[in-house]
Amino acid sequence: MRKVGFLIYPGYQPMGIAVTAPFEIANLQAARPIYDVRMVSMHGGLVRTSLGFEIMTEPIATGHYDLIVVGASLEEPSAELIELIRATPSFCRRIAATCHGAFVLAEAGLLDGRRATTHWDRAADLRAGYPTVKVDEDRIFISDGPIWTSAGMTAGIDLALALIEQDLGVEATRNVARRLLLYHRRSGGQSQFSALLELEGSSDRIQVVLNYARANLTKRLSVGELADIANLSPRQFSRVFQSETGQTPAKAIERLRLEEARRLLEDSNHPLDVVARMTGFGDRDRMRRALTRTFGKSSRVMPRQPHRDAVTESEPV
Repeated sequence: MRKVGFLIYPGYQPMGIAVTAPFEIANLQAARPIYDVRMVSMHGGLVRTSLGFEIMTEPIATGHYDLIVVGASLEEPSAELIELIRATPSFCRRIAATCHGAFVLAEAGLLDGRRATTHWDRAADLRAGYPTVKVDEDRIFISDGPIWTSAGMTAGIDLALALIEQDLGVEATRNVARRLLLYHRRSGGQSQFSALLELEGSSDRIQVVLNYARANLTKRLSVGELADIANLSPRQFSRVFQSETGQTPAKAIERLRLEEARRLLEDSNHPLDVVARMTGFGDRDRMRRALTRTFGKSSRVMPRQPHRDAVTESEPV
C-alpha cells in the first residue's frame, strides 16, 4: 500500500483537504486499498486551520512515504517545518505542493533549478523571492522529477489525478474523475485562465448567446445567427456584445474555439483535422494559425510550427 501524507500546519487552508478525495475514490474502486492516506503534522495532535476549526493529525514519521502533499497556509511555516521539508527526499518518493504550498518547498530548497507553478496571484512573488526556481504561472500543475506543484484551489485535484494516473494508468484515473463528477481531467499544460469561464454577459440576452455558442462550437457561427438569438439587429448585437464582454463577437467566439481546441489537443488523441472540425475551424491550417497567433510558436499543444494568418471580422465566427 502506498502511504500518502497530507502535511497540516497552522493556518492550513481547508480547501487542501479536497485533494484527498481522488485517493479515497481510487481505493473504493480497487479490489484492495491502494493508498494509505494520513493527515500528518510536525508533532501530531490538533492543528488549527485558517477557518478556525482544528484537524486531528498524527506525528509525521521518517518511515518511507510514497507521497507527501504540502498545502497552502495563511501563516508562515516554522523553521522546524522547513527543516522537515528539506529532509523529505530522504524518506519520500514524491513530494507535491498545492497553491501557495510551493513557497514552502522553495524555502526548503527543493525547487532550486526546477520548474514549478503556483496560484497566479503569487507567481511574481515566488519568482522574485526564489530566483533559482523556474516559475511558470500559466500551468495547472507541473511535475519536475519527483517534485510536483499545482496552481490554486481546485487545481490540486488535477494534480492528484495526474499522480494517480502515474500509479494506476489512464482508465483507472478516468473512472476516478467520473466518480468526482468532473467534466474532464485537465492536463498540466492547460492555462490557469479560462475564456470559457471568464466570458460572461451582463444581460440575459447576451448570456443566452454565449451559452448557445459554447454548445455549438462545431458550427460556423455568424454574427447574423447570434444576433437572431439575441433578438437584435446585427449592428445592435455587435455593439451590445462588445459593450458587455469587452470583445467583438468574432474575437470572443474564436477564443472559445481556441480554448476548446487546446484542451482537445492536450487531453485527447484526436488528429488535427478532427479537432479542427470539432471546434468549428473547418480545417487544420486555419486552426494552427489561430493557435500560433494566440499562444505563440512555442505553444505546447502544437506538434510543429504553423504559419501566421489574419482573421477578419467579415469571416464566419
